[in-house]
Amino acid sequence: MDIAAVIGSSWICALALFAVLGDAFLPFIPSGTLVILAVLKTSQIDGAPLLLGLGVAVASFLGDLLLLQLARRGAPSVQRRLEHRPQLAASVARVQQALDGRTTGAAAAMVVIARFVPAGRTVLDLAIGHSPAQPHRFLRWSALAALIWAAYIVTLGWLNSHWFDTAWLSLAVSCTAATVVSTTIARIVRRHRRLAAI
Repeated sequence: MDIAAVIGSSWICALALFAVLGDAFLPFIPSGTLVILAVLKTSQIDGAPLLLGLGVAVASFLGDLLLLQLARRGAPSVQRRLEHRPQLAASVARVQQALDGRTTGAAAAMVVIARFVPAGRTVLDLAIGHSPAQPHRFLRWSALAALIWAAYIVTLGWLNSHWFDTAWLSLAVSCTAATVVSTTIARIVRRHRRLAAI
C-alpha cells in the first residue's frame, strides 16, 4: 500500500465521512458526491474502497442514531426546525402513519428505500424519534440500510474509476447515475403515495 497516497487522500475521505454523518441533519450536503470523489482518489490503493465503504456505513448509522436521539429527547433545535417548516412536519407525520400500519418487512423496506430518497433519511429519523414506539427495530434496519447504501455508492464510484480513463469523467458519470437512481426512487415513492391516497 502506498503510504504517501493514503496520506494525500485522507482529507477527502475524512470530509466524505463527516458529510455522510452530517447529512442526516442537513440533507442538502452532497455526501454521495463526496464519497464518490473519495473512492476515485483511493481506488488504486489496495483495500481502500473496502475500508472506505465500512467507514461510510458506520458514519451513516451514527448520523441516524444521533438525530434519532435528539428527536426523542425533544432537542430545541429539532423542535424549532419542525415548527418553522410545516412541510417537513407534515412529511414526518405521514411517515409515522405509514410505519404504524406496516408489517415488519414492509417497514424495513421503507427504511432502506428512505436512504436513497433525497431528504428521506432525515424525515424517517425524525418520524421514528417522535414515535412512542421503541426504536430498537429501526436501529437494526438503519444499520442494514447504511450497509446497502455504502456498498452501492462506493461500488458505483469504484466501477466508474475503472471504466473511464479520466477522473472528472468518472466523477460526472457516477454522480449522474446516483442522481438518476435517487430521482427515480423518489418518483416511484410519490406515485405510490398518490395511488394509496385514492
